[in-house]
Amino acid sequence: MSSNNMAANGAGTEGPPAESTSYFNFAALTSLFLLWGFITGLNDVLVPHLKNVFELSYTRAVLVQFYFFMAYFLLSVPAGFLLRRVGYQLGMVLGLLVACAGCLVFIPAARLQIYEVFLLGLFVLASGITVLQVSANPYVIALGSSRTAPSRLNMTQAFNSLGTTLAPVIGGAVFFTAISVSSGPEVITNISDFRSREALLVDRPYFWLAVILLLMVAFFSWIRLPVISSHQLTPGSGFAKSDVFSIWRFPRLTLGAVGIFAYVGAEVAIGSFLVSFFGEPSVANMPPLEAAHFVSYYWGGAMIGRFAGALLLRYVSAGKVLAVCGLGAVALISSSIFSSGLFAVWAIVAVGLCNSIMFPTIFSLALRGLGSHTSQGSGVLCMAIVGGAIIPLLQGVLADNAGIQFSFLVPMLCYCYIVYYGAFSPTLRGAAQE
Repeated sequence: MSSNNMAANGAGTEGPPAESTSYFNFAALTSLFLLWGFITGLNDVLVPHLKNVFELSYTRAVLVQFYFFMAYFLLSVPAGFLLRRVGYQLGMVLGLLVACAGCLVFIPAARLQIYEVFLLGLFVLASGITVLQVSANPYVIALGSSRTAPSRLNMTQAFNSLGTTLAPVIGGAVFFTAISVSSGPEVITNISDFRSREALLVDRPYFWLAVILLLMVAFFSWIRLPVISSHQLTPGSGFAKSDVFSIWRFPRLTLGAVGIFAYVGAEVAIGSFLVSFFGEPSVANMPPLEAAHFVSYYWGGAMIGRFAGALLLRYVSAGKVLAVCGLGAVALISSSIFSSGLFAVWAIVAVGLCNSIMFPTIFSLALRGLGSHTSQGSGVLCMAIVGGAIIPLLQGVLADNAGIQFSFLVPMLCYCYIVYYGAFSPTLRGAAQE
């Protein structure tokens, strides 16, 4: 069965007219994208907060991101197999439950004041989000024509970006309310009391996130989503041994996984180094607080671009738009590397706008034509999100040896690959025999 008729053939529910049902299902799925975007965005303020609480080195503090992205790598493919057994809707419910459990781990972590318990909570939380990603992304693709799939996925990813834009503002207002250990007129001398008070600030937002996630569990258990029967095995059926490796024979999927690795790695790496880059005397000599505002503009650009991209991709080839955005990112990073002042600042911030359509477009292009292998293919692509842990590390090594400005050559090379994938993905086969 072709991907064009998946939604039609799999929709076996009664109730509102088909069009109304489709809009309702799309809105329900979009709420998931907003929620996990918010949870992911909290990491940007959680890293400096825990660094301050536990007096961590930068290497240990960035383990927050490492553990979070490692969950995608370890669990995405198993999640794909799980979804073929239980279906997409139950998969979403299970993902929400696991994410809720991860949020609740933050309560004993704050009480015990043990950094490693926080990391455990983050890993469990990210594991639940991984299951949500593997189930929700292909479901959005299957809710309509494959031709407009990039447009639908860009719209949902726009709300994901809204979550990542709001999270640092709200999380910062909660996490950064206490007095720093070494700054301000009132200096805290009792480190133990300081750590206790600061650590307890973390459990409040994650407790309320757990409550919201439980409400989402109830909601997604109650609603009736169409069954995408062509993407899943019947309950109790087994997998052929060849299924484990067969998905790697699909060129468009395999190269698309590299594209997701490159894109997520480049986006996270740029965001991780912006404050330090803007503070360089040779660039803008910008104080951290002012630089943080420009970081928000970087993520906000991705959000705005996704709303625009959702409309543009209805009329323009997804591969062409992806290649043009990749070329734009390469040009902007090059300009930023070899310039200074506000021109360098705005050039690198504008890369966020180029980032906007990349993830959903690569994702939808890579899954095109996979048929019954779609859930496994989605798992492979989500596994490639581990680029968010690896690429920033490579940029850090280059920054230590060649300076932070030239370290942006690492994400620039990632965008060069994305240009290639966008330009040539239409010529690649989605399956071994398509």
